[in-house]
Amino acid sequence: MSQTLSARLSEYAGVARKLGVDAVALVPGPNFNRAVEHPFMSHERPFVLVIPADGPAAALVPNLELRSWDLVGFEGAVFDWRDQDGYDAAFAELVAHLKISSLAVEGQVMRVFVHHALRNAQPDLRIIDGEAAISGLRIIKTESDIAALKAAIGISERALARTLEGVKLGQTEKEIESALIQALFAEGAEGMSFEPIVAAGDGSARPHAKARANYAVKAGDALLLDFGACKHGFAADITRTVFLGHASDEGQDVYDTVLRANLRGHEITRAGVTAHEIDDAVTSVLEASPYADRIRTKTGHGLGRDVHEAPYIMRGNHAVLEAGTVYTNEPGLYQIDNFGVRIEDDVLVTEDGSISLTTFPTDLQVLKC
Repeated sequence: MSQTLSARLSEYAGVARKLGVDAVALVPGPNFNRAVEHPFMSHERPFVLVIPADGPAAALVPNLELRSWDLVGFEGAVFDWRDQDGYDAAFAELVAHLKISSLAVEGQVMRVFVHHALRNAQPDLRIIDGEAAISGLRIIKTESDIAALKAAIGISERALARTLEGVKLGQTEKEIESALIQALFAEGAEGMSFEPIVAAGDGSARPHAKARANYAVKAGDALLLDFGACKHGFAADITRTVFLGHASDEGQDVYDTVLRANLRGHEITRAGVTAHEIDDAVTSVLEASPYADRIRTKTGHGLGRDVHEAPYIMRGNHAVLEAGTVYTNEPGLYQIDNFGVRIEDDVLVTEDGSISLTTFPTDLQVLKC
């Protein structure tokens, strides 16, 4: 069962107390949407929800959003403003109402002009970056969170199957990307986690490649697809690499190496393991291969309302993963001007191991196209 708005806001009040500040401020984005369970856009109009350590929350809301804000069921003070008048007066009224001297904000989300507006309204306001603690509330997924992730992943996997069935030699990367996007929405996506990565041949060696309109796929190419659907506010993130027509001996060997690294990640994952230990185990498989010079990325990252969130699965990050954490296990090997292979699963940490929320086959696939 979903928490009430009051219960969710109480969690952020607890973060304020933990950080030793008077209040926490949220702006439209994953944390804001989690708090109010309603999506709002981040745009040129400031929109701020402030949750004090003690006492009722207050909000600064663009006037044109008031009717949408009514759907949230918010009972605190609301200070609205119109484009014609500007927002300075609303910020002054907000901080005067709150009577706070310190505030924690989302350092990776709050934009500079909103920060400045708060400071202009109250020059002595102490503002700190509370990103880690604020976003930390999202690390452990609830049952409803996991259900939403499964829905997003299921849509993504069905779209991938449809897309691969239609791949033909001579198509451009852009044409394949278009087919993938259409399949995502046909399968029920409410949006995309990010712009899909569809890359073939030498393009697959660029971890964040853009689909090319002037590259036609050919026999022997590696075809890498990295993408995800959004559903119920949660993002999937999946990568599969296939070969077209045939795979060279080198291609098969590189693929097998990446797959062994991926499987090692699944094997070592359990509650109590650190992000460092997972990445070290996965990367060690790649380092022990003849392709160690092709390592270009860490093992993965947390996944939820944001496609990239804590914890980051990398050496040096000694954060302990608790049951309910979801992260991406995505080792890869990339040789510039040749090809790349990445295999990415979305993994749920459990008390005694892990569950792969992705079920699309990871065995080497050679498409007969």
